[in-house]
Amino acid sequence: MAEEATGRLALFEEEPRSRRRRAISGLIGAVIVAAAFGGVAGLIGGTVTGLVVALVVALPLLYVMAVSIRRRVWLEGSTLLVRTWGLRRVDLVTATRLDLVVGDVRGTRTVSLLVNAGQRGKVAKVDLAVFSGTGGRELGILPLRKLANALMNNTEANGLVFGELLIAELKAEAREAGVAERPLYRLASVAPSGKYVQRFTMEAVSRFVATLD
Repeated sequence: MAEEATGRLALFEEEPRSRRRRAISGLIGAVIVAAAFGGVAGLIGGTVTGLVVALVVALPLLYVMAVSIRRRVWLEGSTLLVRTWGLRRVDLVTATRLDLVVGDVRGTRTVSLLVNAGQRGKVAKVDLAVFSGTGGRELGILPLRKLANALMNNTEANGLVFGELLIAELKAEAREAGVAERPLYRLASVAPSGKYVQRFTMEAVSRFVATLD
């Protein structure tokens, strides 16, 4: 409620329980990886060397995990607000490059909009949907509508194409189409497997949008 009062709309909020679970999983993973590298180094160079290597490996992993856990994204008008340790603003209307990216981690595919304002550090990623098998979770109707409206006004990076994709997703939601019939799921399913991140350029998205009803 407080965020809505300030004009900020939270995008793809993660439940506190899921965030805690992800933090614990990330911590355990970092410890295991650091222990493995430290153990090998310890066998070669001794205990002190092993501890130093384990620490050097663990710190970057823990930092990345902490950034991921702290990261939140809001939409304020046509501006994306991204919080990690600080707060940065990226305007959807004036962004110079837009891409769609599909991440694939252990069979779970995340469809995201990558927004680049053409300035150092002015990059934002908005998760639009997460799919696992034939199920998943998508961004809500209101955020999708507001994102589509902002993108429609972007002429620098041809945001109209991405706006039309989100409008098609909203139409599929309105007619209660099954998950497999929705545009974002279809895009996620055609991304090659085995790639951690697959980037779809504006041209690729445009060709896909042209096939939609």
